[in-house]
Amino acid sequence: MPLDRLSFHGLRNLRAFEMAPGPHINLISGANGSGKTSLLEGIHVLGMARSFRTQKLKSLIDHDSDEMPLFGRVAGDPPLPVGVRRRRDSAELDIRIRGERAARITQLAEALPLQLINPDAFRLLEGSPAARREFLDWGVFHAERDFLDGWKRVRRALKHRNALLRHDRIDLQSIRIWERELAHWSEQLDGLRERYMTRFVPVFEETLAALLPLPDLTLRYSRGWDRQRALLEVFEAGRDTDRQMGFTQQGPQRADLRIRVGRHPAVEVLSRGQQKLVVSALKLAQGYLLEQLTGRTCLYLIDDLPAELDGNHRRIFCQWLEQLNCQVFITSVDHEALAGVWQPSTDVMASTLADGRLHSE
Repeated sequence: MPLDRLSFHGLRNLRAFEMAPGPHINLISGANGSGKTSLLEGIHVLGMARSFRTQKLKSLIDHDSDEMPLFGRVAGDPPLPVGVRRRRDSAELDIRIRGERAARITQLAEALPLQLINPDAFRLLEGSPAARREFLDWGVFHAERDFLDGWKRVRRALKHRNALLRHDRIDLQSIRIWERELAHWSEQLDGLRERYMTRFVPVFEETLAALLPLPDLTLRYSRGWDRQRALLEVFEAGRDTDRQMGFTQQGPQRADLRIRVGRHPAVEVLSRGQQKLVVSALKLAQGYLLEQLTGRTCLYLIDDLPAELDGNHRRIFCQWLEQLNCQVFITSVDHEALAGVWQPSTDVMASTLADGRLHSE
């Protein structure tokens, strides 16, 4: 369901910001420094309890403000109010859903599934496997009820095994207990990831074909250890080497998505514009699959959509957004760059951001 109200206070240069977004396409144009990315950042904090620009939420608070309350309302019957508040003098984040304090950050993600497409999204191709695991696990989290519990159990067992590996003398009985625990839940987690990828890959291929036909591009899931061996066997055989390194070298924490064109990593072959379209296809396909599997829609935050794309690919990208039954927030420096790319029947709300205030066009 879309957001039908936003209210931000003390967020960077937006200060006191109010918006009644449209249910489908929301275009926000404005000069550099006008607050366009800050607007997307505020929505991102509402859905993820973290910024995509900095690890320190305190730095988002305007210099003249003591706190940063962010509020959004998800349309529905009844509507769902969500809120996040960060005070300058406190490291605690106050998260509210329906006015009640949320026990888990994941409750925000459940209430407001969102995807971000911005310059940092290139990390899916050129960055470390951690970014691709996070992308994969976002999809599995929303598609599989058992994912979160299994993921937590894997992290707990991995933490204990790594701690034991760093002891001067290994307690074999203790480490074997945690290895069995880690192997069991890791294989459960791998099964959930594998099942999700089986459903995701065809949707991604269809999406990519519409945006940028690349018949030689392949997407493959790598689980993080030898497929021919049981993970418990891998732990036992690699215990001495893991002890020398001080951490567990194989397991689901090393999983990755291999994105290649022919035999080469995609990032080494594709132009910058092609990379943006591949990353966009990955993100759009996740939202589309979310709707297929759960009936829920994903909210998209797209920062500076025209960047890296020529006019033809902008039009193709926007046509695909039109087909999705979801809410989209798009920023652009140049309003004209996205003019004339939408069908007359598409619900488009265009606004200009200046001096921290939104002006309808």
